[in-house]
Amino acid sequence: MNLIYHIVATADWMSQENQPEYKADSLQTEGFIHLSTKEQVSGTLRRYYQNVPDLLLLHVEVDKLTQPLKYETATNNEQFPHLYGPLNKDAVVTVEKLN
Repeated sequence: MNLIYHIVATADWMSQENQPEYKADSLQTEGFIHLSTKEQVSGTLRRYYQNVPDLLLLHVEVDKLTQPLKYETATNNEQFPHLYGPLNKDAVVTVEKLN
């Protein structure tokens, strides 16, 4: 199983719990949903989510995605996965509570 990961506030995830798709705020503001590889999760948490309570880590199966996924270079010169469309929830195989 080829997995990528998305960090989300519990409240944001729960606000869309009755929807078949999840739309992160970045989809509207940047045109894609930010994701990470397993190796990138800890760095992403450290850079952007220090002292942010009630986070979830969505484990997403790449082969089940229905929208385009592109690996693109970020400011730190790493290739990060970006989903260009809503995240279909049937691709989320695990929802892990982080804190």
